[in-house]
Formats: sequence, C-alpha cells, structure tokens
Amino acid sequence: MRLDGIPLWDGTEPRGPVDLSWEPDEIVDVRPAAQRHDELCVIPGLVDTHVHLIGDASPRQSDFATWPLVTTRDEQVLHGVAHAQRAMRHGVTTLRDLAGDEAQIALRRAFDTGVLPGPRIQVHGVVGMTAGHNDLFVPPAFPIRKPTADGPDDCRKLVRTWARAGMDGIKLTTSGGVLSIGDKNAWRNYTRDEIRAVVDEAHALGMLVASHAHSEEGIRVAVEEGVDSIEHGTLMARDLAETLAARRTPVAPTLLINEAIAAGRVPVTEEAMAKAAELVARRDVLLAEAYALGVRFVLGTDANGHHVQFGDQLAEVVHMTRVLGMDAETALRAATSDAADSIGMPVGRIAPGLGADLVVLRGRPWERIEDLATENVVAVVSRGRLVAGRLP
Repeated sequence: MRLDGIPLWDGTEPRGPVDLSWEPDEIVDVRPAAQRHDELCVIPGLVDTHVHLIGDASPRQSDFATWPLVTTRDEQVLHGVAHAQRAMRHGVTTLRDLAGDEAQIALRRAFDTGVLPGPRIQVHGVVGMTAGHNDLFVPPAFPIRKPTADGPDDCRKLVRTWARAGMDGIKLTTSGGVLSIGDKNAWRNYTRDEIRAVVDEAHALGMLVASHAHSEEGIRVAVEEGVDSIEHGTLMARDLAETLAARRTPVAPTLLINEAIAAGRVPVTEEAMAKAAELVARRDVLLAEAYALGVRFVLGTDANGHHVQFGDQLAEVVHMTRVLGMDAETALRAATSDAADSIGMPVGRIAPGLGADLVVLRGRPWERIEDLATENVVAVVSRGRLVAGRLP
C-alpha cells in the first residue's frame, strides 16, 4: 500500500511531500515526492498512555460505579473491544490500559493475533492497598473486590501475580483519587517500604511502574522511589518538577477528565465534583510552571467511555497547548513519538522498519494544533491496514 505526494510530519518534524509505502505491518519506504497534495497531510497514529478500556460502550447512559458490578466479565470484554476500536478509528492506534486484568490481556492477544482488528495495547495491573484508591471503586458491602496488597511481601506477590498473568507493567497508587468512593486526594496510599518493594519487584521482572499521584506527597514519594511515570501529577511542587525534568520522567496530565468532573459536565457524584474542583483550581498554574521547567508531558487522557470518550484524545492534545503552554509541534510529539518512547513501543514515528500506524488529515496540525480534530480525519491505517475512511 502507498501514498504519493502527501506532506508528512514524521513524529518529530515535517518532511515535506513524500511517497510513502508500507506492507502489514511495517513502513517500507519514505522518499521525497515529485508531486504534492497540499490539502492533506499524514502523521503517525496517536499514542494514549493512560486509558481504561473496560466500561460501558453502549449509547445509553449507565451508572459509572455500578455498571462493573452488574455486568458479566464476558460482556465487559466486548465493551472493551468497542472502546479500543472506536479509539483506533479516530486515529489513536496505541493504548495503554492502566487498570487491567485478564480481560484486557485477552483483548491485546486478540488484536495482536488478528482475531479482531484493533489498536496496539499495553496492559498494566494495579497494585493498591486495602482502602486505597483502587479498592474504593467497589462499595464496602460488595463482596467481589479487586485484588489488594498490604505490606512489602504482599506487594511483591501481587506484582509477581500480574507478571504471571502476562502484564506489560504495573500501576501503583501513591495518593487518593477523584472517582473512588469515600476517598480523599490527600490520603497517603502505601508506606515508603511498600512502594519500594513494588518498584524493585516490577523492575526485576522487566516491567515499568506508572504511579497514580494527585497530591504533592504522593508525587514526591513516587519520584523518590524511582517510578517510571507519573499519572496526573496534579499538585506538582516546583522542586518535584525540577527533578522530573532532570530525569526526563514522563507525566500524563489527564486534563479534560478532571475539568469535566469538576464542572459536572458528566454524571458524577457531588463528592467527585468537589474533589475534582479542588484539584483543578490549583492545577493549571502548577502544571504550566512544570512545563516551563522542562517536565516531559505526554498524552494520557484517563479515557473510560463515561467521563472522557475514546476519540477525545485529539481534543486533549489541543487542550495541552492551552493549559501547559506547549506549541503545536511539541504537543504533537507528546502524543506520538514521545508518548511511544515513554512506554517502549516502536511506533509514534513514520520511518522504515517501524509499525505502519498513520493518520491522513486535512490541515497542518504541527503548525495549527486545532487542525488535529476528528472532523479532519480522512483515513486511519492501523497495523498496516485501512480501518477508517478512504486513502486518497
């Protein structure tokens, strides 16, 4: 398959009009073109480093908290497929699920083996404490609960359990959260010894550790104990920003979801609205300062199909320029090459030998980020195959 004369932004910089050819699933050749089609462009498929695939994908409005409790796992997997394919059709061709279990692993395998068309998937298993952020999504009286771990040895065991299940990495909770029930953002999650055990064991098994952290203290302990990425990073103090910048540790700011919850634009509890509003009121100044200090922000939306839809990733990239102060090209890198590098995936660039994930768009999003919009998507190629639109 090929495209001729389409201006290319290759994941790092514009290359002008090129003749681009690929065969599933590899870019074969990229060379300067003799002709050009100026109304269109081609960019790499986007990489979202923080999503949650398992959630209600139907058109009806369900209750976010109870849907997982009343829906069988078999049915939940089908909703996860729908979410992943929706993201793919909107140009998001790589997704990292940060609260996975055997269901998301099954999705990953089905897509990888070609049983179903789907994006590239990474899956992280959660290591969280009793009464911690992850545990508090389930009401106290409900008997079927997610796995928890308490104490360094138990934490190590859960990391090993997830490794045995086939996880790509670990998600660790070091602060409270917004949507968890009866939780507080400022609550400490885990002692330093427990966090150290999780990071040590995961790294020993070759897995990255992503840390959910809203509070300053939650970010601090995660950074000091050597996690590989910070998720949210909302109340980031200046000294933490300087450390993260020096280490080039990626941070996924998940901007749209917290704003939607804080403003009540999506159905949420009064408790969740209040927690999100408290964070958003302080967030923008802190994160803009962090970006100015050199913090490496990458695309991470927390999309779950309820508060943020799959396909909203393009709007999140645009919003990163407004909140963080990024220019258009830096934001586009944060959603492609840099996001891919941060999770160790050989995508996010269009170059010979890499995976054939690409999006044909109207406009020039590296010059005008607002051109990165779903209505401008002309075609999407995932794993070398056309999955949406028509190639020119």
